[in-house]
Amino acid sequence: MTQNSLDTPPPVWRAPGMPALLVLTAAGFGGFVVLIPVAPLWAIQGGATEAGSGLVNGLLLLVTVMTQPFVPRLLDHFGTGRVLAAGLALLGAPPLLLLLSDQLAWILTISAVRGVGFGILTVTGSTVVANLVDRAQHGAAVGIYGAAIAIPQILLVPTATLLADSVGFWAVFALGALPLLGISSAPRLARILRGQAAERDLLPPTGSTPIVSTDGGKSQRRMLAISLLRPMMLLSGVTLAGGALLTFAPQMSSSPAATAGALALLTLSAAVTRWAIGGLSDRYGAHRFLWPLVVISVAGLLAIAQAVQSPDATGILLFLIGMTLVGIAYGGLQNLTLVISLAAVQRKQYGTASAVWNIGFDLGTALGSVLVGTLATAFGFPPAVLVAAAISLLTLPLAFMRRPKVTD
Repeated sequence: MTQNSLDTPPPVWRAPGMPALLVLTAAGFGGFVVLIPVAPLWAIQGGATEAGSGLVNGLLLLVTVMTQPFVPRLLDHFGTGRVLAAGLALLGAPPLLLLLSDQLAWILTISAVRGVGFGILTVTGSTVVANLVDRAQHGAAVGIYGAAIAIPQILLVPTATLLADSVGFWAVFALGALPLLGISSAPRLARILRGQAAERDLLPPTGSTPIVSTDGGKSQRRMLAISLLRPMMLLSGVTLAGGALLTFAPQMSSSPAATAGALALLTLSAAVTRWAIGGLSDRYGAHRFLWPLVVISVAGLLAIAQAVQSPDATGILLFLIGMTLVGIAYGGLQNLTLVISLAAVQRKQYGTASAVWNIGFDLGTALGSVLVGTLATAFGFPPAVLVAAAISLLTLPLAFMRRPKVTD
């Protein structure tokens, strides 16, 4: 065996703890996404209006964003195992209670509880994946972690409504309990993380002298905020577009078949790009891929705006191309912005970086739905999509800014 083979790290999916995290992640996000199209339908069956049913996922996302800033502190106080298990329980158990009532107030209560669980899962998951592997493999690790998130979305979102219609809502609610299957993996992950931390404590000090803050740490917190704001804004620019397209694609297109194909291309291209770009970013650096992806996002949105000019005659080929281009940028920037966020902080701040990144993702998604929906009501979808393209273009200067990497 050569020295080079000894120095080569194993594939990230074989890293200690990674298989358990991937299974846990797929179960957690699978239970989350399967209810996204179905829970509002359950509310409508109970007599809710379209506006009322729209509150179901809106409240879920709002509570998720409100929870995420508190997760790093919970991890510090209670540990990864307990916090992750609690998040999975709060996400997976409530769907089983939906069968008790189809009234809007009850469904909103369930959504709020699930929002807490999802907020915990999103921040804890990306924090754990950062800790399980070395910085040099963060791109690949984030890529395979993203694949574990995307695969359930590709499989379950298109089939959830069909399952509710053909088998019954109870079948979808049962799938919503999938996160409960991941609880047993939480203690195992916690033990592996504690073992890795103990090994790092045994390593000799690097000899670097810590910097002492003279203003109570305010300057350090300010620099941390600036470092994380840039990738958060880049992410928000593309998730604004992605959130709008996932929400309004059926209303933009005059062809249901084209809509189904476009959404499939969007989610599939996002999943493949998020996975594939990880290894490239580890090898060549994440920053060099940022500006091309922003440009690809803008080009895709311009193509979509042109394709939906006529409400009765969608330019199908242009629509499919545009959705694919946005999907490539949507998946690629998700990976790269998380890698850059993690590179900007020390290991003990991974939780904070994860929380900020997830807030940027969810806020961008929510803003895309609200903004594009409002503009489309007043001016139509082509101008609304052009505004989304302009917002994405405004993030382009951020793609050229670089900050020094932080080492542990």
